[in-house]
Amino acid sequence: MENAGGDPRDMVNIMTLHSAKGLEFDVVFLPGWEEGLFPHQRSLDENGVAGLEEERRLAYVGITRARRRVEISFAANRRVHNQWQTSLPSRFVAELPSEHVEEESLSGLQSVSEPAVSMVGAGYDSRFSANSWGYGRRRAAPQIEGEAHVVRPEASFAPGTRIFHRKFGYGSVRAAEGEKLDIDFDKAGSKKVIASFVVPADQAS
Repeated sequence: MENAGGDPRDMVNIMTLHSAKGLEFDVVFLPGWEEGLFPHQRSLDENGVAGLEEERRLAYVGITRARRRVEISFAANRRVHNQWQTSLPSRFVAELPSEHVEEESLSGLQSVSEPAVSMVGAGYDSRFSANSWGYGRRRAAPQIEGEAHVVRPEASFAPGTRIFHRKFGYGSVRAAEGEKLDIDFDKAGSKKVIASFVVPADQAS
């Protein structure tokens, strides 16, 4: 997109990671680094480990397009197909070297281990910057009055467990990695949510 009335060289190029191969820019923005989007769930479902590695190679392509700086961002909640869904940061975010990461929270109330929204920047090998969920230097999030409580579920959610979510309704746990659950909801489809947002189906009121 060209800056109207300005220097034609002063513009933003929007492209896919595939089409960016071989190109370089001073600053690169990489949005949407969330599980299910990047790596894309379809690639994981259809190609397994091979699909994951291909997505990881694309992440490398995107990061190395930047000569000086790259801004990587992810959202805690995203509207997909007219429905809000909870998002988890991409696994690629945690793979970034913390010593070359600077993290900034743009909005929301967050704890040290559970940020709401994050964007980062800093030099990596003097060529790029990146963000991380729980990695790197954290800046203070905006303060809001009130108290925040993290509720930990007492029950464990093994695969096959029936659960209830206030927004998505009833579903079954497909896979669990700590507090990160992959759930097949009866009406909302497959989603990734944090365990503290669900309760066992028999405890739903």
